[in-house]
Amino acid sequence: MPQLTPFSRDIFTPPIDLAANLDRHDNILSIEYHLHGDLNTLIIPPRAPNPTRKSLLWEHTCFEFFLGVPGIPEYWEFNLSPTGDWNIYHLDNYRQGLREELAFHSLPFEITLQPNSIVLKLEVDLKHIIESDRDLQASVTSVIEPRAGEITYWAVTHSGEAADFHLRDSFSLSL
Repeated sequence: MPQLTPFSRDIFTPPIDLAANLDRHDNILSIEYHLHGDLNTLIIPPRAPNPTRKSLLWEHTCFEFFLGVPGIPEYWEFNLSPTGDWNIYHLDNYRQGLREELAFHSLPFEITLQPNSIVLKLEVDLKHIIESDRDLQASVTSVIEPRAGEITYWAVTHSGEAADFHLRDSFSLSL
């Protein structure tokens, strides 16, 4: 299970471990995040009674992943909040043409919250956005909001001078 690490220039890093597993069978993408540590040091938004599509989830603790097809500039950003709220964005190129991906009307995922851990599991059929015979490149990321300090940015690969999940060089996982 690949470990996510904080961006090296984050001023304060909360005392947590974060890992994720990403798999694709046929065109079903499965992702599972495991966050372990002192959750009292983090701001974890409470579960929403009726989770919905929402914008700006990355402004607080949020689990994210990015998908793209090799050689094609367009890509998708998936945001999953501990509240159960979600969003999917389609971009035409690096940070260009950001719009909600309307092929999805819901994105139910499972969240298990324990005193010292969060496990988030999602299975999603990609048939509405990507053909099953296409190779995929992925980046697994998270925004973690500590109680003390500024938001931290976690990823399997950080390839830029600044924390930037949109850099295609960071789409280091092949599916």
